[in-house]
Parts: sequence; structure tokens; C-alpha cells
Amino acid sequence: MTTTTQQPAFRLEMRDDHIALIRIDVPGDSMNTLKASFADEVTAVLENLEQAKDLKGVVVISDKPGSFVAGADISMIDGLSNAADTESLARQGQAMFDRIEQLKVPVVAAIDGVCLGGGLELALACHYRIATDSSKTVLGLPEVQLGLLPGSGGTQRLPRVIGMQKALPLILTGKQLRPKQAKKLGIVDDIVPASILLEAAIELAKTSKPRIKKVKHSFVNKILEGTGFGRGIIVKKAREQAQAKAQGNYPALDKIIDTIAFGVEHGIEQGLAYEAKQFAELAMTPQSKQLRGIFFATTEMKKETGAGDVKPAKVNKVGVLGGGLMGGGIAFVTAAKAGIPARIKDINPTGISHALRYSYELLNKKVKRKHMRRSELERTMLKLSGTLDYSGFKNADVVIEAVFEDLNLKQQMVADIEREAPNAIFATNTSSLPITQIAAQAKHPERVVGLHYFSPVDKMPLAEIITHPGTSAETIATTVALAKRQGKTPIVVKDGAGFYVNRILAPYMNEAARMVLAGEPIENVDRALVKCGFPVGPIKLMDEVGIDVAAKVAPIMENELGERFAAPAAFSKLLDDERKGKKNKKGFYDYKGKKPGKAVDESVYRLLDIQPKGQMAATEVADRAVLLMLNEAAYCLAEGIIRSPRDGDIGAIFGIGFPPFRGGPFRYMDSLGIAEVVKRLQGYEQQFGERFKPAPLLLEMAEQQQLFYPN
Repeated sequence: MTTTTQQPAFRLEMRDDHIALIRIDVPGDSMNTLKASFADEVTAVLENLEQAKDLKGVVVISDKPGSFVAGADISMIDGLSNAADTESLARQGQAMFDRIEQLKVPVVAAIDGVCLGGGLELALACHYRIATDSSKTVLGLPEVQLGLLPGSGGTQRLPRVIGMQKALPLILTGKQLRPKQAKKLGIVDDIVPASILLEAAIELAKTSKPRIKKVKHSFVNKILEGTGFGRGIIVKKAREQAQAKAQGNYPALDKIIDTIAFGVEHGIEQGLAYEAKQFAELAMTPQSKQLRGIFFATTEMKKETGAGDVKPAKVNKVGVLGGGLMGGGIAFVTAAKAGIPARIKDINPTGISHALRYSYELLNKKVKRKHMRRSELERTMLKLSGTLDYSGFKNADVVIEAVFEDLNLKQQMVADIEREAPNAIFATNTSSLPITQIAAQAKHPERVVGLHYFSPVDKMPLAEIITHPGTSAETIATTVALAKRQGKTPIVVKDGAGFYVNRILAPYMNEAARMVLAGEPIENVDRALVKCGFPVGPIKLMDEVGIDVAAKVAPIMENELGERFAAPAAFSKLLDDERKGKKNKKGFYDYKGKKPGKAVDESVYRLLDIQPKGQMAATEVADRAVLLMLNEAAYCLAEGIIRSPRDGDIGAIFGIGFPPFRGGPFRYMDSLGIAEVVKRLQGYEQQFGERFKPAPLLLEMAEQQQLFYPN
């Protein structure tokens, strides 16, 4: 007979074989998260276990399939106004996990699904860990992505389980591990099918002894991690590698390294106290506040349809027009991430074979890295097919067009799809042509929508859903839902030249180009913007996107939006010299030699008749370029191109890598103060002219002392 003590989120079940089960099931939530309000429940469970007679073992398991524990509820931190209260919260979590570790019987974490942040810290406090082989099972400590460090023992226990050298990159990047990777590193002890997880965990609890697992070092690692000198080398190298990309913009990185090193030197008790203090200090930083804001925004957006209460239609089959790089990427995310069959049409068999090969190579990499089974690769590839005509398109629910940027061709595609797939939504992946014009001759303009992906499609997280005045609400909702299934974060934007992302990017890149033409060395301009927090400099980005593409889009933008979008005329010389960028290995950067694309091609200065002299401070270079992006974002909001500052921030961060720690263009303007933004723009307007004239919305907000995010 089994007796059960009922608990809302943590339920203790005592079995006849003297094995206790701690069952986690947070009511009303799809995922288990740890909340401060559970403290009394967990305390009661632990007291029962500590007092239980004849107890032989404990298994911690979730009653939610696909979710062990997804982490701590981040909103707890936002409710705290000072570091002292935040440190106290961290110490509370540490104390609970300490009690689990100190139990006199073996404790086994039975992990199925998401085991992240506080979830993995809970599992690390257990003596053993068994994970399922489910594709939903992932383990990691992603706190760094919120500008934090693990605050419930993660910085102390993970290095003790797998060693400093392996723990540091995991905590510094927030990398999520598949079960096989976690087992190889020694984080989990065994992997089993989900159907026998509970039985396997109970058996392990019965046959094991309580332990604090310690890493087994090789001889070299013993020298490195076992001596103060060796640990100094590890810390120095970790700091250099972390800051090479971060450019000193993320304080969490240094604090993570310091906290791990402190704990290894001084022991776990002092290490935990140090961890809680550093966690609290980071929680109060503006960087963490902005990163947490992004997390809340994306979480909120996951619940939205993009069309109010209108529900999306079901999508069972997708057609893709064009087998090029974009078409191949779209087909891949449709089949591999959304799990929807995709049929690719191209006028050339080579296009189809290239598109299919593109997906195969991406999947095969996953197989080689043991992220995926060969059988999964084969199942995914069976969802992809190709055709030279429209056979197989009749029952498509959505057809995504990724052909050349030619209005007549795209209008012809609309007509073809209305004939061949009469009930399908026509989604165009255009990056510059107005959706209104593409839909102009459609019989069913309500089913025409823009679906703008960013390259490479398999990596870039944003999708712009572009509506023209005739797009129906159901079309919007269905396209938003499809993009989410493809792994994208979609924002709904209004039709207009450049839509949102390319529109705010154009003046930024034009200003960078003007500074180069005025004599600022290319590497100085790019370095200044990377230091500011962008993943790549604007001139290097021009090479990546294609100088020819930028040149083609520029006149469209200027024609629609006016002189502030005028690109520097001197750049026509680049095209005359066949400089298209990375695609033809000839651009601003040198693509020959052992390190292609790393050094500037000095001949570009002679071509443009420039004498580089490097007179500007890096802060001024960044200020000029970024201010024009901020100003244009304000124009977009005022014109209704974007629906909210939130969408504008997410679009800029996920679409062009706007520095996440600054929160996006609108949160960044709030942090500077709108009056300060206006003042800087007006200063540059006096120096350089009309293109820096502040948007009317900014002038009005500065006068009324308003913010984009009032709360």
C-alpha cells in the first residue's frame, strides 16, 4: 500500500519499498519553474525525508512530460529592489539544495525534457542523474544570457562534477547539452528511454550509496586544476576568450570566472556565499535588466497570434518557390524544425538538388555531433521533395516564394499559385519590394503576405510578417504560427520600403560608409561598432550581405523615403570594379590568403581615392552610426510600420544583432533619455545636415519628458 502527502507543486510519495518520490508539477503552467513561494512546500518535503525511518533512497521526477524544471521564475528578481534581498533569495535556494545533497540516502534526479538553470542546479545537488533519450531533453545553465550567473550552486557544483576547464565554457556561454553530450562530460550517469525512466531511477536509488561526485582528472588536468598556478592559467585563458567577443560589455562573464575560481580555492561553503553575493550584484546591473526585458518580451510574444483573437488555420503542407540559398534554408526550417512536409519548385534540377543537399548537410552535421540519430535525419529528408512544375502543390496550405527580386516575376508567381494551389496563402520572402505591389493583381489579395527571413535562415531567429492593407487576419495569424513552428520569433510589420529591419539598417550603414569616405580607416569603423556591441561591423556586414544587394536596395529606399536615405555616390566605383563582397571574394576585405576576410583590402582606398587617417574617437564613430538607426526606429513607430517599441526592440536585436545588453533601440533611447538623444542628433545636424534631423516623435517626447517604456 502507498501513502501520499498532497502538495500543490512538490508532492512527496512514499513507496512500500522505502523509496521516496518527489514529484514536481507546477499547477497551471506548461513548464515547471522554481518560485520563491514554493519554499514552504519544499521545506515540508525535506523535513519528512529527514525524519523518515527505513528510507532507502529518493527519486526526484517531474509529472510534466518534456519538462523536468525549466529554471527559476525570473520575475522573482524583478520584484526585488536591492542586492541584499536578491542575495537572500539566492541563499534560500542554495540552502534547499544543500539539504538535498546532505540526505543520508542516495538521491537520483530522473530527467525528462527541459532541465535548465535552477533545474540543473537541483539535479546537480542530487547524487545521481539519469536522463531520457528524448529529443526534448536538454541540460544547461543559461543564466549568462540574462546577464546573471547560476545562483543556486551551479558555479560550485558543476566544476566539482566535470572540472573547471569543462564547466567554464558551459556556464560562460549558457550552452544547452543533449543527453549524450551530458553523459560524455559526466553530468549524467545514464541515458534511458522515457518509458523506463522511473523504474531505472528507482533501481539506481536502491542499489547505490549517497555520494558527492568528484571529477576524475587526467594527469595533465591534475597539474592544471590541482595547483594554484595551473588554475591561474585556466582563468586567464577563459577571461581572454570570453572578452574577445564580449568586448567588456557583459559584466556577468568576469563574475562567473571569479566565482568559479573562488569556490575551487576556498571550498564550497565559502564559494556558495560568494556566488550569492555576485548573483545579487549582477541582478542589479542595467545589462541584466535589459537582457531580462528581452526574455520577458519574447515569452510574451510566444502567446500572441499577431491578429488578436483570430486563430491560425492548420498548416499541413508547405510549397517553396526557388531552390537557392534562401529557398533551401526555408525548406530546411519547415521540415526539420516545424516538422511540415515542404515541396520545392525550381526551373532547374540543379536548384532542387542544391536545396536538398543543403538540408542533408545541416542534418548530417547534427548526426556527426550526436545531436540527432541517423533515423531522424532520414525521416526529416523524407519530408522534402522537389519538382520542376507545380505537381504536388494543389493541397499546399502555404506557398513561400524565394525567387529573384523582380516585381513582374513575383506577380506571375502569385497568379501561378492562385491557379495551382487555389486555397494557399502566398507568402513572399522579398526584402525590398512592397507587398502591396506584389498583391496588386491577385484575385485573393487577402491571402498575400510578406514573410521575410534573414540569411542564413537556419541560424537567424527573426522573421518579419509584412501585411498590406488587404491581408486578412487569418492569413496573418497562420503565417505567424508557421514562423513560430519554424523556430522564428516573428514580428508583424506594415508594408513600406525596407519594412522595419532593413529600413533602420540602411542609414546606419550609409553613415559608416560616409565616415570611411571621409578618411576613417575601415577597420576603425568596424572595430568601433563591434566594441559598441554589434556582432560584426557595418562595412564587414556590407561585404557579407553583398555590396551589389545594398546598391540595388538604396535607390528604392531613397525614392520612397527621401534624401536621408541617399547612399554615398562614390560607391558606384565599387560595382564598376566588380566588388560584390564575400560572394565573389572581392570587397572591402581581402578574401585571399590563410585568413580570408580578416584584413582590409588596401586597394579599396586607392579605388575610392581615400587617404585613411583615423582621426575620430571610437565612441564618436559608434554614436554617429547608431543615432541614425535610433532616429529611423522612431520614424517607423510613428508611421505604424511596427506595432510597438517592444516589437521594434526584438526586431533590431534578432534581425541585425543590435546589442542585446542595451535592450534594443527604444530601451536604449529610454536609458539615454529622449532629450539627450534629441540633443546629440541636433548637434550632428548642425555639423552634417538634414539626415540627422530628429524624428518629430522624438522632439515631442523630449518636450513632454516621455519614455517609450513608462513603467
